[in-house]
Amino acid sequence: MTTASASNAASSAIPAVNAETPVRVRFCPSPTGTPHVGLIRTALFNWAYARHTGGKLIFRIEDTDSARDSEESYHQLLDALKWLGINWDEGVEVGGPHEPYRQSQRGDIYQDVIAKLKAGGHVYESYSTPDEIEARHKAAGRDPKLGYDGFDRHLTDEQLAQFKAEGREAVLRLRMPDEDLTFTDLVRGEITFKAGSVPDFAVVRANGAPLYTLVNPVDDALMGITHVLRGEDLLSSTPRQIALYRALYAIGVAEYMPEFGHLPYVMGQGNKKLSKRDPESSLFLHRERGFIPEGLLNYLSLLGWSLSADEDIFTVEQLVANFDIHDVLGNPARFDIKKAEAINGTHVRMLAAEDFKERLVPYLRAAGFVGEILTPRQEEILAEAAPLVQERITLLGEAPEMLAFLFKADDAIDVADDARKGLPANLEEVLDAALAALAPIEEWTAENIQSALKQALVEDLGIKPRAAFGPVRTAISGRRISPPLFESMVILGKDSSLARVRAFRG
Repeated sequence: MTTASASNAASSAIPAVNAETPVRVRFCPSPTGTPHVGLIRTALFNWAYARHTGGKLIFRIEDTDSARDSEESYHQLLDALKWLGINWDEGVEVGGPHEPYRQSQRGDIYQDVIAKLKAGGHVYESYSTPDEIEARHKAAGRDPKLGYDGFDRHLTDEQLAQFKAEGREAVLRLRMPDEDLTFTDLVRGEITFKAGSVPDFAVVRANGAPLYTLVNPVDDALMGITHVLRGEDLLSSTPRQIALYRALYAIGVAEYMPEFGHLPYVMGQGNKKLSKRDPESSLFLHRERGFIPEGLLNYLSLLGWSLSADEDIFTVEQLVANFDIHDVLGNPARFDIKKAEAINGTHVRMLAAEDFKERLVPYLRAAGFVGEILTPRQEEILAEAAPLVQERITLLGEAPEMLAFLFKADDAIDVADDARKGLPANLEEVLDAALAALAPIEEWTAENIQSALKQALVEDLGIKPRAAFGPVRTAISGRRISPPLFESMVILGKDSSLARVRAFRG
């Protein structure tokens, strides 16, 4: 048995994580771009499993790619998780026993592990360039794109000395075991990677900087991660992680092999993987449109998991109480924006009235209808109007358009084209009759307004009930569809309501 295979055999004896060990999961994104719903779904499932089991979620940042990583993206990740209520027990911003939690600040830790891996014979110097590897494949009649061929694994001391004398720089590669690698995926069941199907892979660059393939498992091992729950796109790298974990156990860095679970792809339109270019992928775009955390969390939970066959609506508390990683499905999950909006609408209607009212304010502010501080009159309008739209919207962002007319001056009502199209030929007669019926009303209530207009327009003018109130609605709101007309007129008050009808009458 060679030294390398002896090392492999010895390191394969790593124990599995004990079922009694408290659950420790991690979320470790790279801070690039704006948060993607697939990434946040991964964070959510890790968080839900930690909370369900009474375990801990560790949030660390994989920020060693200085060309792509940004502080702006890092803060967007924090913003996204905090907005959704996904909290963490250890990690950036909160600290913990395994600080620091940013890879860029853990260089000394990695160098210590690299030295131990070299001393234990688990990694070796590799001088082959990509061109040399490709040339060897071609000479042997193999596909030149096969990847690394293991050439440097067997270099003699003389060859190593020659490469060094030439001034070549070596990467460090991990010796992959000469055996099949089998593990039980928590989502997909037993998976086997055949011996030789995964080449020895680089773990340290020629300049001595560790690669992601090394630092990610090293951090998991040092932080005691018990369950690695991550996207399906990372499944192919699992044999590398297993092999590296065996080596880390052999040098005393890892205590056990964690369990792996690969979460299903999130698909977009046309059954293609949801990419960062797809608008549905942007978490912040959903927030801008008026998704609320409760609704979006509910929907994201359904991308690979369900509470039961006939329950699509549930609270965060129900998710935590029932979530088990073993129940996650392996099939791709499609992001259906219509279903997401419908679920959000249900959660909007579940909000307490005061809570709903307060959540509308930022959207009204963004639309320019209210300032930083609401006037007493604006507060009054919002308090009375919010219940009129709570049952009618699915996204908070729909509210400003529906409520705009209540915050506008009487002479600033713009009439939409589709509202003008549906107006009757005898518009002036209808508005005159409405004014004549409304003017005498002393007690300005929805009931009295409805009664007066019904008498004047339906009974006296003979207009069908469905069409009778359209002209008044357009005069009051400028829209063909609005919150309940009579209640809206009560909010505006008698003087304002009559002024708008007169202005529209011209």
